Amino acid sequence: MDDAAETGETAAEGIVVTGRAQKLYRVETTTASKLPTEPLLSSQNITVITSDLIQDQGARDAQDIYRNISGVSFFSYAGVTARGFRQEEIFFDGLRGDPYAGFSGPQLFNLERVEFLKGPAGMLYGPGAPGGLFNYVTKKPQLNGFSADVRGIVGNADRFGGSAEVNAPLGGDFAARGGLFYEDRGLFRFNASSRTFIADGGVSYEPGPFKLILQATRYDQELDANRLRGVPTDDDGNFLASRRWNHNEPGDFLNLRSDVLQGRVEAEPLPGITFDATLRYNNAVEEQEYHEPRGLFDSDGDGVRDASVREFRDQRREQENWSFGTNLVWSTDIGDLGNRMLVGGDYFDGSLDFDSRLVRGRAAPTPGLPGPLSLLNPVYGVSDPATYNLPAFQNRLTEGYRWGIYLLDELTIDRLILTGGLRFDRFSDTITGGAFGIVQEDSFADEDVTWRVGAVYRVTDEVSAFAQYSTSFEPQGIGSQDPRAGGPFSPTTGDMFEGGMKTALMNGRVQSSLSAYQIRRRNILQVDPRGDVGNDGVDDFVAFGEVTSRGIEFDLAADITPDWVVTVAYAYNDTTVTDDNGGGGIGNRVGDRFANAPEHQLGFWTRYQIPDLGLAAAFGGDYVSEQVSLSGQRVQPFMIFDASLIYEVGPVRTMLRVDNLFDKTYAVSGFIDRTGHFPGEPRSIFLEVGYAF
Repeated sequence: MDDAAETGETAAEGIVVTGRAQKLYRVETTTASKLPTEPLLSSQNITVITSDLIQDQGARDAQDIYRNISGVSFFSYAGVTARGFRQEEIFFDGLRGDPYAGFSGPQLFNLERVEFLKGPAGMLYGPGAPGGLFNYVTKKPQLNGFSADVRGIVGNADRFGGSAEVNAPLGGDFAARGGLFYEDRGLFRFNASSRTFIADGGVSYEPGPFKLILQATRYDQELDANRLRGVPTDDDGNFLASRRWNHNEPGDFLNLRSDVLQGRVEAEPLPGITFDATLRYNNAVEEQEYHEPRGLFDSDGDGVRDASVREFRDQRREQENWSFGTNLVWSTDIGDLGNRMLVGGDYFDGSLDFDSRLVRGRAAPTPGLPGPLSLLNPVYGVSDPATYNLPAFQNRLTEGYRWGIYLLDELTIDRLILTGGLRFDRFSDTITGGAFGIVQEDSFADEDVTWRVGAVYRVTDEVSAFAQYSTSFEPQGIGSQDPRAGGPFSPTTGDMFEGGMKTALMNGRVQSSLSAYQIRRRNILQVDPRGDVGNDGVDDFVAFGEVTSRGIEFDLAADITPDWVVTVAYAYNDTTVTDDNGGGGIGNRVGDRFANAPEHQLGFWTRYQIPDLGLAAAFGGDYVSEQVSLSGQRVQPFMIFDASLIYEVGPVRTMLRVDNLFDKTYAVSGFIDRTGHFPGEPRSIFLEVGYAF
């Protein structure tokens, strides 16, 4: 069978791919499990967003793809709510360390796919939240021929940009890949805009059963009038100002420069044995000057809070980290039994050097201090940071390391697959200096053991049942380990029971997953109701809290016809406190609920193509049920829709994309009352034209 017959149909002098869910949205193996496994044969629940799905949906950054992952919704910046728990840990190519430094969402330009491993992943990745983790897999040089792609984009709000990528064999066993991305766009908040530049390149050397890959990436992002907080609301979640309101002045900014160097070795030294090792270095500098909302007040005495006190913050963060990971897989048959064994380890060493100074304003304009800002009639440029009486910088240095070793074994007995693994971790954190007037000198080291067991039963070749139990842990924040507060404290722990069914029906045309889970998070720090037990001037903590998350998730990707595809991701979640000290104090808890943890979440996307015309139309939606903010204010439910029209003939591909089709005003999540809810983006339109050769 030739390539055209294998991947699509020829129409209007172009290739129009049929069976997209089966051929383009599906991966043969998932790598987040570190033991490469076909999804139908895995006892873990992993959602994979491929580059083809990213392109089809016109996605630009991580927030654009959350709708495809059941149980995941936006919390703040690069953070999400995953199965009821706030989650901010991000891995790249299986290694700890976020080059975006926390306040910038990852861009998707240089990513081959995004994997989200659901539930506790301590046995594979070490410390982390129990809701799951993201693994971003970068694009790498390929030996399988020359390819290139150039694109240009224009849109509303002065949006323009473009990208170029090329992959080329260099002769012999060498190949190279390079990519450039730039986009300039105005943001919908007053004074705000962004400029993003990514330069990404790599070379590979592949002589037979050995492969060496070297990569280098520069991320450069300039965000004007940032860091962006939310827009204040009333207790029912109604905005008290325009969704365009911005607490920052035009000269405020958040600039990020991040450099990444990475080397990876892959080898098959003997039949049945594979080995890989990856080393990455990252240096990132984030500088920001911004006005932080510090409280609402009534400026004219009419009983309505209509203005915000502001605080000016001047900050610089420099993070430097090294990450290393290695895995060895041995596959063999023991009589009629199949067996695979994974042995691996990883190491992370990182530091964060934080310089900060701030000055807080008052409700009445005061010389040398930041001025207040009206919610209904904001006037910018009156308050000038050059006139502020700023104190000297304070410095805080946080350093730490994590290392772990693990063993995982998979045994196949006819249609039954059994998996079991164990991991040992050691970690250390040290903090010196101070910020915001708080001086700290603390260090703490500890260790923990995590494990998982799983089982898969092949009901048929197209249907499997799976179940697993897994555990995780998170070190308590170094700032909470003060002996005067009752520290040091053992890590927070988590565990999960999960079971469900997976299908790949009709020769892979209908792929689905249905699962139910229970996650418990224990040993959570809370304020000691007795106060300062040791009478040493510091209030004490206690650590025995428990939170339980229960949920059901359903995912579907189906080719209804050769030209019509649909994807659906639905999640139900109930997260409650099941043990506390009677006085509350559990982080993110708001009464009996948790901040930004919706009970229901639904995302769908469908695409229909007319091959003879080279046309395709797509339509999608995103629903998130009612939430509460960290201050207990209601975050109203929302449903938004997106649509796109695609024309693809030969090497030319054109996409017209409309996000928030009906221009709905809504909040994606809530924070605290003085900073408000994060408003969703108004209707936006862009046109992208690409040429592939």
